[in-house]
Amino acid sequence: MHRRALLGGALAAPALLSFPVRAQGAVTLNGASQFGDEHPYTRAMVRFEALVKQYYGKPVNFVLHKNSSLGLEKQYFEYMAQGRAVDYAIVSPAHMSTFSKAAPFVDAPFIFRDLAHWNAVLDQDLFKPVADEVERRARVAMIGYGGGGVRNIFFNKRVTNLAELRGLKVRVQGAPIWSRTFAAVGMSPTVIAYNEIYNAIQNNVIDGGENEAAGVEQMRFFEVAPQLSMTQHAITIRPLCFSVQSLNRLPTDLQAAIRRAGKEASAYHREAESGADGQILEALEKAGKLHRVEFTQRAEMKRLVDPVMAAYAREIDAEAILNRINALTA
Repeated sequence: MHRRALLGGALAAPALLSFPVRAQGAVTLNGASQFGDEHPYTRAMVRFEALVKQYYGKPVNFVLHKNSSLGLEKQYFEYMAQGRAVDYAIVSPAHMSTFSKAAPFVDAPFIFRDLAHWNAVLDQDLFKPVADEVERRARVAMIGYGGGGVRNIFFNKRVTNLAELRGLKVRVQGAPIWSRTFAAVGMSPTVIAYNEIYNAIQNNVIDGGENEAAGVEQMRFFEVAPQLSMTQHAITIRPLCFSVQSLNRLPTDLQAAIRRAGKEASAYHREAESGADGQILEALEKAGKLHRVEFTQRAEMKRLVDPVMAAYAREIDAEAILNRINALTA
């Protein structure tokens, strides 16, 4: 099965659009999602829209462009930074690295011990210095933190330990920290656009990729790489972002409603994604579409990665944040 038009139009460039706009007296805000209605990202943004309308109490229109009709997350972030085409979107921190070296640190591999630790880090807002830097340099505000999916590596063959992992070509996100950490454990990390992963595995360009359950299901990666090695190497943080240029054009009471709704919609996102993670994998496995493979050397994998993470934290002046994360009990 060839990778079809699930991401059709991903390269469309809405260069002539400039938002927010006023239609018949009401503000119109444009959002973007790589995914369809059932994905947690899209559901969280629909919740965001409803909450903004509730808290604002005046007419405001939302247009949510789904299924990558305005491109991919990297493009959404660039559009928000430019104050055009996209006003709000959920974006992986890896795609913010052009503007902030520290941004990919937000959900880098092996930072979180488990979901309880992840929740505690977010509850204490330990990434505020990073969010402040992104807002200052990219002019994009992180108005809430969603995510909660545990990322594992899907392969076209069974991989259970570090020896079997060594040398395999695995797609990683574009931020340098992902390539460094995957190289540290012996893999051959390869940066490929998200919408090209399926065909790249099918054509033996790469051996696999890494993703949370919702992405594996939505993108049907199990069709070409049904062996899911349970490395549990990362827990996602996916900020709900809003263009500062767009925000500053809005009435102050609408700005307040957007910031309040962003926090609440992201809390909903966290609960929805972390809660559904295991259910999705169990359903796929029961249907015979995917096989969860125990990875026996996760602790050894982390030990190889830890020095890389420490060096990266020093490089981006985030040692204090990393120390507070490591010291946090949950």
